[in-house]
Amino acid sequence: MTATTVYTTIDSPLGEMLLVGEESPTAKGGTALASLSLPGQKGAAVVRDGWRRDPAAFEEIGRQLGAYFEGRLTHFEIEYVDGGTHFQRRVWQALEEIPYGVTATYGQIAQQLGTSAAGVRAVGTAIGRNPLLVVRPCHRVVGADGTLRGYAGGLERKQRLLGLEGVREGVPTP
Repeated sequence: MTATTVYTTIDSPLGEMLLVGEESPTAKGGTALASLSLPGQKGAAVVRDGWRRDPAAFEEIGRQLGAYFEGRLTHFEIEYVDGGTHFQRRVWQALEEIPYGVTATYGQIAQQLGTSAAGVRAVGTAIGRNPLLVVRPCHRVVGADGTLRGYAGGLERKQRLLGLEGVREGVPTP
């Protein structure tokens, strides 16, 4: 049986977000999130023929995003659609382990995964392909010196998200 793809848009302090999901009987709220993207984002999802607009399917996800942007939520409880390669899924899992208000470097993630120094570039590529901006916190990854590096949604948005979490650029956190 093929899953039904549903989508909606919601307003946020970062601009209008496009949420794409699959109906799932096991997901809280009935929808597993496949993509969360922002206007102008590199590699952003685009609504396709056959997708059904269903704002109600994303009520729980929208509630959690609203609480996050209001500073009342520090960890998302959202079911995701499995995707990506085995390596990407390992990197994305490492992203989910970075606590709210804390940053990690690309090198720290590579080391955590047991990859070589050359693997830092592969880690960065996998982070850049994260289809779930904000809820899978790739914005918490910074350069070795604490400066902002790369973000599919744009560095200004990355800076806004880190500011929301109380992180200042140039100040690496443990």
